Amino acid sequence: MSLETVSENRSFGGTQGVYRHASSSTKTDMTFSVFVPAHAQGSRLPVVWYLSGLTCTHANVTEKGEFRRVCAELGLIFVAPDTSPRGEGVPDDPAGAYDFGLGAGFYVNATQEPFARNYHMWNYITQELPALVAEHFPIDTGRQSITGHSMGGHGALTIALTYPERFRSVSAFAPIVAPGQVPWGEKALGGYLGADKTLWRKHDAVALIEDGARIRDLLVDQGEADQFLQQQLRPELLKAACEKAGIPLTLRLQPGYDHSYYFISTFMEDHLRWHGKRLLES
Repeated sequence: MSLETVSENRSFGGTQGVYRHASSSTKTDMTFSVFVPAHAQGSRLPVVWYLSGLTCTHANVTEKGEFRRVCAELGLIFVAPDTSPRGEGVPDDPAGAYDFGLGAGFYVNATQEPFARNYHMWNYITQELPALVAEHFPIDTGRQSITGHSMGGHGALTIALTYPERFRSVSAFAPIVAPGQVPWGEKALGGYLGADKTLWRKHDAVALIEDGARIRDLLVDQGEADQFLQQQLRPELLKAACEKAGIPLTLRLQPGYDHSYYFISTFMEDHLRWHGKRLLES
């Protein structure tokens, strides 16, 4: 699979790159970023996947996430994909809303028109992009972790719950934990997957846990001043599901923090060290 280099910059002894390729999943060009720390020639490194939230691209966390110093210290590759297909002819929300369409792929494979042709973000994130990254970068496919923010936290949770054998750890920043029960999720899952709510459950972390999915443990940070906390994020639903299922959940409510990258960058180091501990154990 061919890969175009958009940019590469030296940072903390490693390389921060941005890359573009033609995606068979979305039938568009897709752009993503990868930080590769300094490493011995021929070595393979653990990888942390980061999924972004509504309206974001790869650039938000790449420019604001403050992850490179810790990744360089721990020897972690950091991969940040885009959140949806983009380009001429890719359908968007008819009203131009920010919570559906461009920038809001919700990490599902759309079945509803006109989105079914391009919005195959589940296949892109779980199959196509991992294969591409494994081909072009020195990752150890046996040591992978995943995290994300908001809609990306939803994606990280649902993907880890679906592929627990692939990921040694999962965490999230202010995730949408139960999209089938909140306005953002109801709009997105209904618009992409249709009205049958039974089809939504495999893209709903709380529903997946209720239906028997399990992971080793989970770290979630949530700002108490987050404007979306009560209506859209509902971390108490995840807490209840994890308690019932016996999944160890570290849920930290952070006073004064909102939904922004000021919040994410503050706790990024904690999350990377959480993942690093699990990725680097034998």
